[in-house]
Amino acid sequence: MPSPLPPPVDLGDLLEPFARRGVDLGLERLAGALAEGGHPERRFAAVQVAGTNGKGSICTFLHAILQAAGVRVGTYRSPHLVSWCERIQIDDAWIAPSTLRDELARWQPLARHHRLTPFELITAAAFEHFARERVDLAVLEVGLGGRLDATTLHPHRPVIGFGAIGLDHREHLGDTLAAIAAEKAAVMGPGCRAFSAAQEPEARRVLEAAAQARGASLHWLDPLPAVADGGPVLGLAGDLQRHNGAVAVAMARALMAPDGPLAGRPLDEGMERAGLAAARWPGRLESHRWRGRELLIDGAHNPPAAAALRRELDRLDGGLDRGLQAGRPRRWLLGIQRHKEGAAMLELLLRPGDRAVVVPVPEHASWSRQELAAACPGLADQLEEAGSLEAGLDSLLAPGPVPLVAGSLFLLGAVLPLLDAAQADEAPALGQPGEVPGSHGP
Repeated sequence: MPSPLPPPVDLGDLLEPFARRGVDLGLERLAGALAEGGHPERRFAAVQVAGTNGKGSICTFLHAILQAAGVRVGTYRSPHLVSWCERIQIDDAWIAPSTLRDELARWQPLARHHRLTPFELITAAAFEHFARERVDLAVLEVGLGGRLDATTLHPHRPVIGFGAIGLDHREHLGDTLAAIAAEKAAVMGPGCRAFSAAQEPEARRVLEAAAQARGASLHWLDPLPAVADGGPVLGLAGDLQRHNGAVAVAMARALMAPDGPLAGRPLDEGMERAGLAAARWPGRLESHRWRGRELLIDGAHNPPAAAALRRELDRLDGGLDRGLQAGRPRRWLLGIQRHKEGAAMLELLLRPGDRAVVVPVPEHASWSRQELAAACPGLADQLEEAGSLEAGLDSLLAPGPVPLVAGSLFLLGAVLPLLDAAQADEAPALGQPGEVPGSHGP
């Protein structure tokens, strides 16, 4: 996978600020622009990955498996952590900043005419890039929902993957798990093959009903076996990744099947294992250092992701990977966007005795320490605040179990450059940093 993350690129003159336009779901604007632009989305094969959590990991595993099988594969992701260039990848290469600027510039007249949102504009640029570069297949990560997401405008997505579906983005997708699942289930089309690991019963029922109504086949998957049981080594850390990896493997096999878009291409277990082991994507229970202190970063940004992170930490604290004593207090650096369910996330993440320093997510409306304390009075004494990200990171230097940075992918995007700079300064003295097994950065 590409390494390291690409540097930031300023696209302010080409992309309307997200904060100004906000989320504006719909297909008509981009459909009109693509038609005028020559329908680049019709010139390459694609698959799509939907869900609430795990979408990026499934895309990353699938990309790596296909690359190991010799497929020229492109992947379109969102959001990015550090650079817009992270959103568009072909094989081992991020899109170059100059290329991304050129693609966006070509779409400016159509973007203005059709009033494209920033996400729609960069989706059009991604489609054009994949078509021009003649990828064998593009892996498209749904941005939000599915039914009205820009990626759904690709006309033929015969293989679909689902990550875990949970309660998030209620202001756009609905107040119930069933409503949210219906928005995501709508990416299935007639004759497509869809794959999912375990879902909540309500989401499962919605997916099954939608598949039947739409003439799709839906396949439920068990997680990949543990390494101790003969299962593959994964390049992304955490037990939950065995669910995501299973979806990626099933999607790859469907693509290579006699009736798949990559029929005739070889795929064997060795290629699958090589791809799963090679997968890299930042912010998924990833190990870093700050001033010599090991810490973990994780993009858990909604209650289901927070619950999954806490389960993984409890497993680690039980001694499986780290030899940590169960029940020892842990320190956190948390930044949670204001529209997220901050109180629920806090209740899920913190254990008795844990300490959390709350910081604002740069350039985003965020929960404050005072607001979280008022919403969770039982946890108020465990909350602190810091005046800067650096001060917050310094609070993690205290002895104890490996501390965590979590709460928002945008927080990780702001923290990662600080960690990278500090680690580069300290590299001669520190040598190789400690790592959670399988958590190597991209």
